[in-house]
Amino acid sequence: MTLSSLSPDDLPPQNLTEADAALRRQLELSTRQHFFQACDSLAQSLLMESGWTICIVEVLTLVIHCPDMACNWRILHHIAAIADSLAQFSPRAKIRVYPPSGLEPPFDMRVDERSVYRDQP
Repeated sequence: MTLSSLSPDDLPPQNLTEADAALRRQLELSTRQHFFQACDSLAQSLLMESGWTICIVEVLTLVIHCPDMACNWRILHHIAAIADSLAQFSPRAKIRVYPPSGLEPPFDMRVDERSVYRDQP
């Protein structure tokens, strides 16, 4: 179903109010907490080593800022498992991983692509 097929009462408001913004922040915080709890211990350790957040604009997005290249490599190596945890919250979710100091462009993936990033035997 597309937004154009919805009745006007079911469409999002044209202008967001402070209450809308507060509710979105509350949803993002709650999702962040539940996502972290859904992760395995290795993913939790990697996330604690990084700067990360959950934002919800068009889709649920996990944003990770890696402090160094070693952390960046470990995050990317474990990206499929992180995506598994995130997929529990939205099948359309995305992950964006920023390497340190803008050395490279960020790495983006959708959780529905996670099978491509699994370790091959």
